[in-house]
Amino acid sequence: MITQIQVRRSSFAETQVVSLDMPDLAEGEILVAIDKFAMTANNVSYALSGDMIGYWKFFPAAEPWGIVPVWGFADVVASQVPGIAVGERIWGFLPMASHLVMRPAAVTDRSFTDSVGHRAELPALYNNYQRTSGDPAALTAMEDERCALFPLFSTSYVLYDYLVDNAFFGAQQVLVGSASSKTGLGLTNLLSRHGDGRPRVVGLTSPGNVGFVEGLGTCDEVVTYDAIGAMDPSIPTAFVDMSGAGEVVSAIHVRFGPQLRFSCAVGATHWGAGRYRPEHPATPHAFFFAPAQFAKRDLDWGPGEIMRRAQTESVRIAAEMKGNLEIRYENGSDAVTAAWSGLVGNRIAPNMAIMASVT
Repeated sequence: MITQIQVRRSSFAETQVVSLDMPDLAEGEILVAIDKFAMTANNVSYALSGDMIGYWKFFPAAEPWGIVPVWGFADVVASQVPGIAVGERIWGFLPMASHLVMRPAAVTDRSFTDSVGHRAELPALYNNYQRTSGDPAALTAMEDERCALFPLFSTSYVLYDYLVDNAFFGAQQVLVGSASSKTGLGLTNLLSRHGDGRPRVVGLTSPGNVGFVEGLGTCDEVVTYDAIGAMDPSIPTAFVDMSGAGEVVSAIHVRFGPQLRFSCAVGATHWGAGRYRPEHPATPHAFFFAPAQFAKRDLDWGPGEIMRRAQTESVRIAAEMKGNLEIRYENGSDAVTAAWSGLVGNRIAPNMAIMASVT
């Protein structure tokens, strides 16, 4: 049987466990058993933007339900594809489920694309899977970090690259909303290492997370959300928000006005808060779509180069995080649904990463 964790698309806290018959494979298909995957606030963001960006389309379920994508490892348990053997281990975008049928295409020694029909029009970044048999030992030893941190730090890297690519939009400081989130702390880490012309790095966070963010040592200043009104409004500023909280975004826009040179939304760690929907903002607050910058750099630098750089930085940041991160393991559908509830309820500490398995 295939076990799936499905989420009500209009109310993320509500889940159901669904069992499906194991299908017979057609020629050109493989069946993988999903060994483990990470669950982070990023996955809640996938649910929140599921209709806008298409995350619900990767692993379809009958409405009103959906399957939230996760990053994880799976093992091939049946194959009708020459060159992909039973026992091979892959890493990539997977459903919260026990198994997945895939149709590999563009197969190389290092990767393949899932060419199942309904994914053809979805971002290529998410359809590519890494074949791990040739991975160096150092990378193999970081499987949990690869699931829980690398996708987030890759987003951190492409955000950083986008800011650099646009000369920081003329800003002298970058505000990072929800700086305690994995994507937020990855971005502050990268910004803090920037050379000449580095803008000030300001982390925004809740009072309870100030110590954690300050302890990372990557921000020039840490500001609590309730102190935004005391910030110097004359400094040209760029704002990258991981919180998704409308009141935070509004406070930044009101405080900095015309000095806010750039403003974007990346995630929604405070997904239950009201959204920011001004009628006529002086500076637009747009959703940042990482695959677009990946695609641009594939043209600028050559295919795969930005991903190589992003993964190199992800390895570095994850290694630096070793002493600041605790990994919790959840096994079985009941434990996975409980962990999901914790994420949706914002009850997971910033120094915690969850690795899960439905079986």
